Amino acid sequence: MTTSLLPPNASALERALESASARLADIPVPLRQLWNPDACPADLLPWLAWALSIDSWSSDWPEEVKRERVRQAIAIQRRKGTAQSVRQVVKSFGGSVAIREWWQKAPQGDPHTFDLVLTLGGASTPASAAFVDAVIAEVSRTKPARSHFTFTQGFAGSAHTGIAAAVRTVTYTRLAFAA
Repeated sequence: MTTSLLPPNASALERALESASARLADIPVPLRQLWNPDACPADLLPWLAWALSIDSWSSDWPEEVKRERVRQAIAIQRRKGTAQSVRQVVKSFGGSVAIREWWQKAPQGDPHTFDLVLTLGGASTPASAAFVDAVIAEVSRTKPARSHFTFTQGFAGSAHTGIAAAVRTVTYTRLAFAA
């Protein structure tokens, strides 16, 4: 017999609710797995992203990008407003970035501006216009509020070269003409 937490004067409805909800305690809830970006089921990743205050989310992103965005969420929030946070945002999308701030240019640029060269591409990272727009929007949310940037997109690719040859036998015959 289970011990009830209800007072002796509880109504029949309250007792029925208690017995119905008692079975809910038997359902396993793997909290450690749900809060782990690597072990969380893919269909629950949007909820984990929401809990970690990720500003933007798209169901069109590849699963690896979604998991990396969740993995990097806390580190990005800690450094929000710095060049390092911009680098981490782009890295979480599977890209690389080169940042050149106004004081690093020769001659110096306008104060509080920077150039951003974004390179996306690879097996798990789509380089579609919508994906690039999502990365730029997230960079805009993460950069220092007073800073403005010029965006340049780079492309990453790889190719393999091979050598192919064909062998064909050729027979030479000397023709002799009689004079």
